[in-house]
Amino acid sequence: MTILQIETATASCSVALSKDSKVLAEKQAVGRNLHAGMITLFIDEVLSKAGFSYANLDAIAVSCGPGSYTGLRIGVSTAKGLCFGLDKPLIAIETLTAMAQGIMGMDEYSTNPNLVLCPMIDARRMEVYTAFFNMQGERLQETAAAIVDENSFGDILKNNEVLFFGDGAEKCFNVLKANPNARYLPGFENSAAHLSQLAQQKFTANQFEDVAYFEPYYLKDFIAGGK
Repeated sequence: MTILQIETATASCSVALSKDSKVLAEKQAVGRNLHAGMITLFIDEVLSKAGFSYANLDAIAVSCGPGSYTGLRIGVSTAKGLCFGLDKPLIAIETLTAMAQGIMGMDEYSTNPNLVLCPMIDARRMEVYTAFFNMQGERLQETAAAIVDENSFGDILKNNEVLFFGDGAEKCFNVLKANPNARYLPGFENSAAHLSQLAQQKFTANQFEDVAYFEPYYLKDFIAGGK
């Protein structure tokens, strides 16, 4: 199956095209003000690079949150518009789950089966959107908006080596770095390519969204001008 994948929930503006979970082409830039102006251009570039047309697509997958309110609106609106116009199914992938998949695909971490993954998306001030996964992709704790302090995640850090990554992880690690089980991966950016395996699984299982009524997973209410 050929699936177009869109990621705008984070600072990444990213598009990828995959066929049977294999990424054929991708385009990505980082910057929270890029999404609206670049997403449709990136889609055209990715299809052209892979030698595909819109008619070749079997589904559209989108990173559905949590994350940036504006970014989510842009990504989901674009995905829904394509699904309506092309009469293709919509697949929604939870953003933190996709981020964990990105780490699981890195060789340097695949040799540590006991590592706990903690993707983090900046929610401003000392708050992050986060969840915990094992290296098999199983969720250990549900997605939550957490305020980080020196006592955060004590239970899981007590008995596990935890890798913090994503654009909310630096401020968390600065508070928790005294804990010997806390690790930090700088510079991690989510990519639409990280949706590939999950999107293929959902397509095979016919797990599609209602295009007319689907909304992003905001997790928190939007507050204009909030810090």
